Amino acid sequence: MTDVNRRRFLTASTLGGVAAVGGAAALAMPSVAKAAEKVEWRMQALWDGGTTPYEYEKKFVARIAELTEGNFNIKLFSAGQIVPANQAFDAVRSGAFQMMKTFDGYEAGKIPAFAFTSTIPFGFPEPDQYEAWFYELGGLDMAREAYAKAGLFYIAPTVYGEEPMHSTVKIESIADMAGKKGRFVGLASAVMGDLGVAVTPMATAEVYTGLEKGLIDFADRGDLTANYEAGLAEVAKYIILPGVHQPTTATSYVANKGAFDALPDAYKAALAVAAREISGSLRQHILVQDTQVLGKYAEAGVEVIRLDPADVAANRIKAVASWKKATKNDPLATKIVDSQIGFMQSLGLL
Repeated sequence: MTDVNRRRFLTASTLGGVAAVGGAAALAMPSVAKAAEKVEWRMQALWDGGTTPYEYEKKFVARIAELTEGNFNIKLFSAGQIVPANQAFDAVRSGAFQMMKTFDGYEAGKIPAFAFTSTIPFGFPEPDQYEAWFYELGGLDMAREAYAKAGLFYIAPTVYGEEPMHSTVKIESIADMAGKKGRFVGLASAVMGDLGVAVTPMATAEVYTGLEKGLIDFADRGDLTANYEAGLAEVAKYIILPGVHQPTTATSYVANKGAFDALPDAYKAALAVAAREISGSLRQHILVQDTQVLGKYAEAGVEVIRLDPADVAANRIKAVASWKKATKNDPLATKIVDSQIGFMQSLGLL
């Protein structure tokens, strides 16, 4: 990094509420000395090594090192490499390692607010809308409030687009889903269940077999490329878009609060800068990747069915009752949902 770029970084304004070193104070000796500290962290990713999201986590930790001139280094581990994925929350909280990438919805049973900082079934149809809620309408602060209760610090989201539904039967409307067996998780299972789907809980690794053996008629699993690589084109000849159960997705960079608080301000700013850069770059990559893989599905004889936008909009109104029920009357979860509904109304979605 050149001296000019270094000065620009140290005087950058706050991104997402994480204080950056700013103005003349940034050049004061105590801050410069503190910014030269060597810090080593460990981070467990949400995805397996070799996957596209994991490759972007490698870019994330490399960017942190670049922004801090090699002084803040994060050693990256793939999902389950340090602890099983379902134990990462408690492991970071206890300080076993400093940071994780997670999907908040996994812990929504304990902290209702997390159901709405991960994805909203029938919610924001565009990732930029969801990201704007985080950065412009207080979503970051609310997510941080939720995590603070657990001794953790929410750094920032990675926001990207929909996950599709793969089906063995032709489904051309939301009403067609009623009575059929569908695999969904988290808040999506509650919303889809309220719309008449016979929801069947099933691990991600079991989706292929479930579709193949007729245990389920249609399923959520992952993004279009990941699902193609998992062979779903072989067992499900229909793709339903948009993925109303998960129209936009937010995964989260989360740190042990004590470890985060001990960082120099410039390192905190580096985390915020790198997180937001990765959010945009991964989203754009997936956008291009999806258009390419749809051609491969077509070659495999898979038909893409696109739901009527008016049908989706009508059922978004119905989903509001499910969202409110999922808050479990928790004050913070209710505040988050009210904020999101207000933004959707201003966007003309509700």
